[in-house]
Amino acid sequence: MRQRTRTAHDRRPRVVHGAAVALLVSLVVAGCGGEDTSTATTSELGSPTSSARPAATPTIASISTTSPATPIAAQPTVDPYEGIPLVDHVEWTENVDGARLLVFPSEAGRRTTYPGSDERAWQEVLAQSPDADAPGMRDQFICHWDWARLVQPNKPSWNLEPWRPAVGYPDTVQASCNPGGPER
Repeated sequence: MRQRTRTAHDRRPRVVHGAAVALLVSLVVAGCGGEDTSTATTSELGSPTSSARPAATPTIASISTTSPATPIAAQPTVDPYEGIPLVDHVEWTENVDGARLLVFPSEAGRRTTYPGSDERAWQEVLAQSPDADAPGMRDQFICHWDWARLVQPNKPSWNLEPWRPAVGYPDTVQASCNPGGPER
């Protein structure tokens, strides 16, 4: 497998991963909002005892005794969609603002979480349309890859426009993948 060199253009915050881990940890620690179903009673000697039912949620003590090699959530180690296209097809159209590249992700492209699949998919876009290699277009694509798949998983196509300003990945995300104005 070919290793790719990461560039400054390629480095984007992994906010999603950090937020997901924080959410998982908070759910485990908080017990997903579950109630403790154990009841405390006092024995005849006056010492507290608990009922036979165990607590419904894990405690920090029970979490810390699990094997550190057991991940809470793991990314796949083998690409389940290797050899399957992540981009079904692309199509250039015109709208009031100018050229627009419609990217139609395949079902595999909508489902994969394999590390590096974003770059593999972008290379598929470039193979189908070399003109897509314009300033800002990759940021728009990666924004759609990272966010549109979560927010609108069944959106038929992702629209990339070469006339939009190249503002960098964080500002592209801030603009809902459409820097320079809303989609029309």
